[in-house]
Amino acid sequence: MDKQIRQRVSLFNPVHCLALGLGSGLAPKAPGTFGTLAALPLVIVLSLYSSFSFYLIFTLIASVVGIWICGKTADDMQVHDDSSIVWDEVAGMLITMLAVPLSWQTLLAGFVLFRIFDILKPWPISYLDKHVHGGFGIMIDDVLAGIFALTCLHLGLYLRNPFLYFWLIP
Repeated sequence: MDKQIRQRVSLFNPVHCLALGLGSGLAPKAPGTFGTLAALPLVIVLSLYSSFSFYLIFTLIASVVGIWICGKTADDMQVHDDSSIVWDEVAGMLITMLAVPLSWQTLLAGFVLFRIFDILKPWPISYLDKHVHGGFGIMIDDVLAGIFALTCLHLGLYLRNPFLYFWLIP
């Protein structure tokens, strides 16, 4: 991140701190990957210690509020979508793991699938990434990448064992 841009944000500002993934977005290389990694403890805690309904509501709130968090931080940075803004990756990873039985294998698969869709940006993700701006534009490509990864993960779980699939999912 450019030093001038960095001076426009502060980890002591709660909005900036969330947008920067509690500082994970400040990683000098691959900030999106570090932002996604920072989401894993949240995914684990919510998966293990909350109901499906709470996880779903939390994810929806994180995604909707993320529009404002990312938009406000981008405005304060005076840059449209700086790579250090990673709240969108946090929301995308929460979406990816929605109703997925938690194990190290599903966490790894979800992480890899989400990063693939977030990096490669197949259509319509690429279209939205280029044509939608502001906080909504920052969030929408990662929300969609999360939905794509979620779909692939659930499809993989179903194909692996269709008879047990419905017993595994809350």
